[in-house]
Amino acid sequence: MQKLLFFIDKTSTFVGHAFSWLIVGLTLLISWEVFSRYVLDNPHPWAFDVMIMLYGTLFMMAGAYTLAKSGHVRGDVLYGFFEPRTQATVDLVLYFLFFIPGVIALCWAGYTYAAESWAINEHSNTTADGPPIYPFKTVIPVAGAILLLQGIVEIVRCVICLRQGEWPSREEDVEEVDVDKLKEMVHVKTEDIEKLDALLPQGGAK
Repeated sequence: MQKLLFFIDKTSTFVGHAFSWLIVGLTLLISWEVFSRYVLDNPHPWAFDVMIMLYGTLFMMAGAYTLAKSGHVRGDVLYGFFEPRTQATVDLVLYFLFFIPGVIALCWAGYTYAAESWAINEHSNTTADGPPIYPFKTVIPVAGAILLLQGIVEIVRCVICLRQGEWPSREEDVEEVDVDKLKEMVHVKTEDIEKLDALLPQGGAK
């Protein structure tokens, strides 16, 4: 079971990492459009639509990755004080009440929007001769399906936590620097640092 959970975590992580490169393309596109508009006096009517599509795709395709890393916003003021089983119970209730129905609705509506967009060969009407938007609308059900799959993994984790009394491990990724973990990696103890500080002359670091 744990291998399957890790496999789906890795899939969500891979998708998130792959689509995160869109931010590079978006940055370059915005920079070029600003230069082209104000320096070359040659703005591109399609640029605004493409910027929205790039950002929207990045935002949607990173949803499952963010969920896999527990990166979505929650009320940690109270949640952080709960025991693991209480946290799992709260998460489980919210997943079934809000997450599952909401994501299923997203997938269904996204599929309908994408199908209609492909059927009529839909283009943006923000500007004349706007770019096609049916590929962008296709991202909606795809992102929803990946998010739903990751949500099922999180539900399984809640059930495991209820049984075992502690959260199961999850796939690690880039995290903020943890000083305690850094000390363990370099085999340094707090006592060693304090002894070294005592040997330094007062004001020696100024």
